[in-house]
Amino acid sequence: MGQTASSTPQPPPAQCPVSHASAVETIVSKPAQCPVSHAILDASKPARCPVQHDSTSSLNPLNQMPTLSQTPSSSQQSLLPVDRVTSSIPRPASPETGEPASLWDYPSPQQFYNALVRKGWETPEEHVESMVEIHNFLNERAWDEVIRWEKRVPAPPNSEPLQLARFMGKPGEMSPKARFWLLVGSIFPKKFNSEPPFDRHDWIVRRPWSNEEVRYVIDYYSAPPEPDGSPVFSLDVRPALDSFGSIKQRIGMATEEVWASFREQNATNNRNESQPSRS
Repeated sequence: MGQTASSTPQPPPAQCPVSHASAVETIVSKPAQCPVSHAILDASKPARCPVQHDSTSSLNPLNQMPTLSQTPSSSQQSLLPVDRVTSSIPRPASPETGEPASLWDYPSPQQFYNALVRKGWETPEEHVESMVEIHNFLNERAWDEVIRWEKRVPAPPNSEPLQLARFMGKPGEMSPKARFWLLVGSIFPKKFNSEPPFDRHDWIVRRPWSNEEVRYVIDYYSAPPEPDGSPVFSLDVRPALDSFGSIKQRIGMATEEVWASFREQNATNNRNESQPSRS
């Protein structure tokens, strides 16, 4: 299924821990759609995250997130939780508001539903909580991949942890890498994925020890579902080619992965050769 988790070799894709066989049945039936829109939403609109992440959104200065209402929609039939889950992703202090560094908060199911309604996407209310869990799960996995990349960057002992300074959703802008693999998939459909990513985010990661900001590109793909129908997703996370340091990171990671694949294949061949033949 194309590129997964920041590497050309394909490790097991990210599987959502929540059982969504009934709640998001439409998620796994169409591999190129966003897990928060799908067939239950307006198919004429491009798949994307319903929470607006661009810099033009109205931001809540307390949490640096778009201001989303916690009030039930007028057409809403049942109440949704308003509690917000705190992520594991650090955010920097805000000089404008005086807020100290803390962790990002995810939108509540009610806020998430209001965002869907605002965009004109009709969503059964009983599915919203599962959608929020998928949304949060994918963001946590993306941050794990960012940390994996950043471990290659020397940092002073006991330095502050990495921070997600800001982010932007770009579902309508396919990254150059995604376009390349889509082209390859159209030429060799039996060997490579021919479906585009269902979403893209650009994350600006701050290294507190140097105040350097690095842009990461995240392409989100759907993968074949589990036998029980649970959805599976694949992430391609990597630093954007904006600087010599990021280019060096990408080359180094690719080289390591090629050598790791070669060593694994060589070890497999050696094991096969060492086994006595049965004749």
